[in-house]
Amino acid sequence: MKPEIQAAFVLTMLSCTAAAVMSLWVATPLGYLLSRFRFPGKHIVDTLVDIPIVLPPLVLGLSLLILFHQPFPFSKWFFPESNWELENWLREDMGFPFSFRWPAVVLAQFAVSCAFAIRTMRVTFDQIHPRAEDVARTLGCTRGQAFLLIALPQAWKGMIAATMIAWARALGEFGPIMVFAGTTRFRTEVLSTTVFLELSVGKLDAAVAVSLLMVGMAVIVLLVLRWIGATLSS
Repeated sequence: MKPEIQAAFVLTMLSCTAAAVMSLWVATPLGYLLSRFRFPGKHIVDTLVDIPIVLPPLVLGLSLLILFHQPFPFSKWFFPESNWELENWLREDMGFPFSFRWPAVVLAQFAVSCAFAIRTMRVTFDQIHPRAEDVARTLGCTRGQAFLLIALPQAWKGMIAATMIAWARALGEFGPIMVFAGTTRFRTEVLSTTVFLELSVGKLDAAVAVSLLMVGMAVIVLLVLRWIGATLSS
């Protein structure tokens, strides 16, 4: 395997895992919120969650590029001129700006995979009857304690499913990564962009090999999801 493909594989594994974990952190409380609560603007929030799913990938990548093309978003608001050392640390040591660097890969994957994770977690909490949480609250638990002690332990299979779905969706992300992060080898190249780069230079064999690798990874994820689904239904 060529060194650039090895680097793309490592970055793909790391970025997909980071995007999936971030998606789960956001999806678990937000899915619970959408499942259990009625509040003004709920339909707006529900619609905003679906926007990354229905938005064309190139448009999503362009939107991220417009939002994060500055060295640090809204830096003039948060960092006065006296704090130039902190801003410089954010730019150089922490990998900012986002665009065309490795954080852009994670953010582009997270932007789409999080929506799928939220939908999965909402369905998971919809299938968990709230009676046990209501009983716990009558016994003195707060809403947060009922969530952590009652609902969350029952939702662990859904959390695994949401993580796997987010990871698989991040694996296949291409358009936003190409627009927002670029396709620089040994820097922002992932497996999906590797296929594009190999095809663009006429190396069909390498593109097919990488594609088969991605297919194998997707099959593993699907098998795990089917096993989770069979376990939940039994």
